[in-house]
Amino acid sequence: MSSFTVRGKFQSRDGWQEFETSIEADNEEVAEERTYTNFGSYHGVKRTQLEVEEVEAQ
Repeated sequence: MSSFTVRGKFQSRDGWQEFETSIEADNEEVAEERTYTNFGSYHGVKRTQLEVEEVEAQ
């Protein structure tokens, strides 16, 4: 598994907030999917409230 940095923004009460997170995944598509899953479970953010702008291998 490789490490990826995922950057983007999500909608919060105060407007759009930028984020950057590190994810362990097999490829970029899996890293993006895990980002959606993590934000949904930890923060209650729906997929439509999350915009992934960049997935970068470390």
